[in-house]
Amino acid sequence: MAKAKEAKIRKTAVKTYHNYIGGEWVKSASGEWFNNLNPADTTDIVGRFPVSNEEDVNRAVEAAKSAATKWRRTPAPKRAELLFTLGEILRENKEDFTRQMTREMGKVLKEAGGDVQEAIDCTYYTAGEGRRLHGFTTPAEMPNKFAMCVRQPVGICGLITPFNFPMAIPSWKLIPALVCGNTVVIKSGEDVPLSTINLVKACEKAGIPKGVVNIVNGFGEAGASLVGHKDVRLISFTGSTDTGRIIAEQCARDNKIVSLEMGGKNAIIVMDDADIDNAVEGSLWGAFGTSGQRCTASSRLVVHKKIYKKFCDKLVEKVKQLRVGNGLDPKTEVGPVINEAAMEKILGYIHIGKNQDKATLACGGNRLTKGDYAKGYFIEPTVFTNVKPGMRIEQEEIFGPVTSVVPFATLDEAIDIVNGVKYGLSSAIYTQDVNNAFHAMQELYTGICYVNSATIGAEVHLPFGGTKGTGNGHREAGTQVLDIFSEWKALYIDYSGKLQKAQIDAVEI
Repeated sequence: MAKAKEAKIRKTAVKTYHNYIGGEWVKSASGEWFNNLNPADTTDIVGRFPVSNEEDVNRAVEAAKSAATKWRRTPAPKRAELLFTLGEILRENKEDFTRQMTREMGKVLKEAGGDVQEAIDCTYYTAGEGRRLHGFTTPAEMPNKFAMCVRQPVGICGLITPFNFPMAIPSWKLIPALVCGNTVVIKSGEDVPLSTINLVKACEKAGIPKGVVNIVNGFGEAGASLVGHKDVRLISFTGSTDTGRIIAEQCARDNKIVSLEMGGKNAIIVMDDADIDNAVEGSLWGAFGTSGQRCTASSRLVVHKKIYKKFCDKLVEKVKQLRVGNGLDPKTEVGPVINEAAMEKILGYIHIGKNQDKATLACGGNRLTKGDYAKGYFIEPTVFTNVKPGMRIEQEEIFGPVTSVVPFATLDEAIDIVNGVKYGLSSAIYTQDVNNAFHAMQELYTGICYVNSATIGAEVHLPFGGTKGTGNGHREAGTQVLDIFSEWKALYIDYSGKLQKAQIDAVEI
């Protein structure tokens, strides 16, 4: 009896976490807390986290400001050495971080492991830039004059991250900011604070100096305070288009640098010569990986009329076989969605698809509530067929386990369908015809394009981002991300011993 009681106490004990400011783990000035719930079982409280307010943000920014000069003057290769150590710590703790991520976010273990691995890859790759951070030299137009350019840090960076990639996306922002010599304040996603805290604890363990990395947890007040703080030079945001627009307006008024990564309404084109089985597998992964909660999710499948029925039949058969459940179960293929609001939004779009758009609900469409599903936010993987361009479910981002299959007759028609939304993040085409593949790669107006693969699966050494309503032109990952977190400085060294006026003084030949 005593052992059973002790086990129950251990199970119900809730761990309390804090903000990290100036190298110390501290309570919020508000004195308030919020519970982080497991979306697969809302009776499981992952932890208690501080509700941060403007005072907390001010303290975090002040800590970042105090650490800025010393960190900026630290040679970039030395900064990079600490980041390589960080990568080793993440690798050593991958299994623990994976399970904790699945518990707080819901994605299946394999995907959570991929999320942590992406943070590891990003850290190793970007740390390598510490011995590059290339500028360039160029011939000056005057004699006895040397011209070149170098990168310099922008200053204090505010990083606002979402729930769907709780460690990967924070790493995409944090690691490049640090290697460029910036100090940062992270506002974690309120549904997934633990994974970001795990990343910051790893930074602490790696020996990154106090004040260089700071984290505040909480909700909109913390995010708004960070965006509006006068000493924050740059805001890097990943999240909804509506919130991104508000942030962009605020940053424009304050003359801040802003990088936005927002929504997507991505599509896979399936040509009549495609390997149908391969296309179906790619569509399953693209549409239902992370329960469709990816900005790159394959939420539209644009399929040639000649193979439309065969493709739909094969797809629906496979979708019905997908195992939905708690992501901690290794057999689970589709986990819960993140919270009740997301669930209600997704179910609302399913209702729109059936009743307003009049599309055909081929499978799914319901919330799962019986047995093990009763305490979580589970939705059946859902496929709509006979979907036409312009329908709301074809145009608007649903961000859940829902995909729409749209028929087409010609490749140019398919390309027009793919391009006919306000977003431009990711696209794909399945075909055996190299001419069609290259024509699609040229004409699809998205930041990412795949051939014979799904619309998801970015690699850290290529730029990530989109066109149109997806963002504001910046790219994360690759070396291109350095252009967000550094500014160019042109340097001219005149050793002629006299004043030379560029574009004015004539140079004799």
